Amino acid sequence: MFTVFFIIMQFRRIYQFKTQWRWLTTHPQMLSLLGWDTVPHRKTIATRYKKLYATLEQFITFIAQYAPQLEEAFCTAHLVEDKSLFKAQGPVWHQSDRKAGRIPDKLRHLDTDATWAKSAYHGWVYGYGLHVTCNEAAFPVLVQVETASISESAVIEHKADIILNDLQPATVAADNSYTKAMRIRRWAKRGVALLTPALKWVNGRYAQAYHRFIQQPDSRQRLQKRKTTIEPLFDLTAKVLGTNGNQKQLSIQGLRNVRTCLTLATLTVQIAMIANSIWGLALRNISTITAAFT
Repeated sequence: MFTVFFIIMQFRRIYQFKTQWRWLTTHPQMLSLLGWDTVPHRKTIATRYKKLYATLEQFITFIAQYAPQLEEAFCTAHLVEDKSLFKAQGPVWHQSDRKAGRIPDKLRHLDTDATWAKSAYHGWVYGYGLHVTCNEAAFPVLVQVETASISESAVIEHKADIILNDLQPATVAADNSYTKAMRIRRWAKRGVALLTPALKWVNGRYAQAYHRFIQQPDSRQRLQKRKTTIEPLFDLTAKVLGTNGNQKQLSIQGLRNVRTCLTLATLTVQIAMIANSIWGLALRNISTITAAFT
């Protein structure tokens, strides 16, 4: 029920825990809906929010494993992997100051957990990275949130066990930053084709064989569909959070809070797509769930 409560707060753009507590005290009917006898203390609300990340992570994957029984479009046979950057709330911490551990005197409300990374779409961003695995209908199946500087390669390595053992797709399409010869060969032995452009891996017989493989019509098509598959998912996640700016600035600070924030938004998109499937609506539409929770 805390998950339901936080989704309501998310759509109402109420992110401060004290404000959430005040909202509950003035909406007693919500206590009845949630099955709560009393309003939780604001510290309890904050603690539950910070601890929710791991549960949401597992719940998203749990849903993804059973969703194909509801709708063929939720099939996990072919997946897509990518990272999207979200700007931290507040001012930026210039890298020279950050490395020195120095906070300028006039820099107020700084998120000191955030780090720097460069995006082809948004340039340099001081913030966090949302790493999502989805299927070709943009249905989320696996999510991880880290500070912006954590590489895509490190995250996909962390996700590998779940992808190979639990999801067991036929292919995973990703951009060039996920290219690693040993990973591609190791996944192939497990029956999973990791498809990347492999722009720098071109020498040697294994590299040449791989490039012949990704030029085959089916592999080439899945690589070409990657951007048009996952970018709409990132757009939907940003819309759920109301982050409409170019760098998608967040409304909450700190890694623990941001992890829950971005993962909860991803779960919301997942629930919306399932509900849309049941009601016969377009899958990539969040207007109905937005109306329901606001």
